[in-house]
Amino acid sequence: MSRRRYRPASMLAGLLVLALSALLLPTASVAGTATAGTSRTSAVPLAELTVVSEQVAFGLRRPIALTGLPDGRMLIAEKDGTVRAYHPDTGLAADPVLDLSARIDTSDNERGLLGITPAPNFARTGILYVAYTSLPAGALTLARVPIGAPDRVQVLLTQEHAEYGNHNGGQVAFGRDGYLYWSLGDGGHANDPFKAGQNLGTLLGKIVRIDVNRTCGARPYCVPSDNPFVRTRGARPEIWVYGLRNPWRFSVDKVDNSLWIGDVGQGLIEEINHIRPWQRGANLGWSCREGTPVFDQTQCRPGVRYTDPVFEYEHFMTESCSVTGGVVYRGSATPEAQGTYIASDYCSTLAFAVRPKPTGGYESAIIGNLPTQPTAIDADVNGELYVLSDLPGFMSRIRFERVQPQNT
Repeated sequence: MSRRRYRPASMLAGLLVLALSALLLPTASVAGTATAGTSRTSAVPLAELTVVSEQVAFGLRRPIALTGLPDGRMLIAEKDGTVRAYHPDTGLAADPVLDLSARIDTSDNERGLLGITPAPNFARTGILYVAYTSLPAGALTLARVPIGAPDRVQVLLTQEHAEYGNHNGGQVAFGRDGYLYWSLGDGGHANDPFKAGQNLGTLLGKIVRIDVNRTCGARPYCVPSDNPFVRTRGARPEIWVYGLRNPWRFSVDKVDNSLWIGDVGQGLIEEINHIRPWQRGANLGWSCREGTPVFDQTQCRPGVRYTDPVFEYEHFMTESCSVTGGVVYRGSATPEAQGTYIASDYCSTLAFAVRPKPTGGYESAIIGNLPTQPTAIDADVNGELYVLSDLPGFMSRIRFERVQPQNT
């Protein structure tokens, strides 16, 4: 959907060599410069893990987002605005538990209902937080709604996004800190047309962090006092990190409250970023950079510090097309995989595993494939993983298996 940006042959050749090296040496650290934390598990090397998937539900209409509930159900957001419920004991419920289709702009392939997460007190309140592109002009919208009561939607925050239909972001998730995080794309088309990635005056190309449990003035939310730009003139105080292109899937690791962000590249590099709380305000580079390579020199500023991705892979002239950010495994079925982040790609379906090393840096590996067209990866209440498949319209359970490492 985005135009490819051609690079000098020498640069492309070098990047292709790096990408091939990453595939041949799966446990090598890839493009990671952030300091990794200390592992608290006895996880095995990533080369000794593989993923296996089992289809558990079908008949979904473009499933796009997934979240677990305290009662064991999984909620599945369909792009047209409906939300379906699945339970491992009873399967997929026939009727939606929520229908927001009257509010949703689905006029473009990337517009629709994009994100869903339960409130931390969902068992008592039944409140869901949703992100979608709203009628009539596709504005990026963050709202809350009681499950089963679409007429009681309360819009919390919006960002105009009328010119182009792509790059809407859309993930919503609560952190361990109790605040709500929401991702927004850079405004669409290609080449960052609004130069939004490096502009702190807009929410486009950002992940925001807000307190939805309080109101402040006319706002139905408050801005946490430790957000990085609350005292920066001209900056939107809601911003947590910036320099993103289309972070339509990220997750929060509840162990350390860090963000794992899958950011879709233009045509050369797909990237995964790992941002810990002390890295608030991190500049992830777009559109000065796409991954680690320079993309648009005019958007690069002297003296600005950019945070490198912890994993990146080649997009140009490969089967890959768009990273699908995932989650850190915190389940109990496979203790050997504890603390492993798993992500995929919408086209290649490769299963990427990334994990901080106790000594610093990151290890990474390709550990198999997920089902076709993965759009979302998330965990149930027990930390076990599921993945959605877009146009086939099904959901699969993911599990890890221990394998003997292959000789390299």
